[in-house]
Amino acid sequence: MLLTIDIGNTNVALGLFDRRQLLHHWRLGTHRQDTSDELAATLRSLFDLADVEPTCVDRAIISCVVPPLLPIFERTCLKLTRAEPLVVGPGIRTGMAIRVDNPREVGADRIVNAVAALEALGGGPLIAIDFGTATSFDCVSAQGEFVGGAIFPGLLVSLEALVNRASRLSSVEIVRPPQVIGRNTTHTLQSGMVFGYAGLVDTMVERIRKELGTGARVIATGGLAHLIALEAQTIERVEPFLTLEGLRLIYERNTEGPPSG
Repeated sequence: MLLTIDIGNTNVALGLFDRRQLLHHWRLGTHRQDTSDELAATLRSLFDLADVEPTCVDRAIISCVVPPLLPIFERTCLKLTRAEPLVVGPGIRTGMAIRVDNPREVGADRIVNAVAALEALGGGPLIAIDFGTATSFDCVSAQGEFVGGAIFPGLLVSLEALVNRASRLSSVEIVRPPQVIGRNTTHTLQSGMVFGYAGLVDTMVERIRKELGTGARVIATGGLAHLIALEAQTIERVEPFLTLEGLRLIYERNTEGPPSG
């Protein structure tokens, strides 16, 4: 089995594949102080709940945007499974040319999402939007090349910053309010977060399409993707496990083929 791990600034997403089938998936909070022993105990508990023996995992791949955690997760994989993980980074085969000024600056998760989006949509041009700690727009050309994108603060980050700086505002659940014009503080904040970000997405997509190609398709992922997709006019498809699928694809491109069960 193949264990895929995406280490983000807020969450760690994990997936367990048998060949090309995603059997199990989990999401953990990102804790920079965790040791490999603590992580191994957590992962063992997850495997036990899924009735999976850790020694059945013989392959692993990691993408990471929190550098101090990378060696911790590498050691965790070796302690818990039989897998020495492949790490997404310079020199790895992705099957996608990176056409930006400095490819080493691009977050691994952005490349992984672009690879998965290209596979899912069957070709470019396309825009992959990830609603995570940051809201990122990752662009793939008609030739299937990663050509850059745009990054905004994520919805939760924006709300947290606003609440911390405004004395009379408190945090709210990010859900769709009953109408755009809020009649109380909670609905007013929710309107800005949901409808405001939907408008941001649509405006950015239209601007990007003018440079990338008017036919560029849009695919979204991340915890709040479904919510924003209901309000945005330009998101055509939501794939909650886009990053995990991208990790699987990259693993296959660096080995003989799909991981065996």
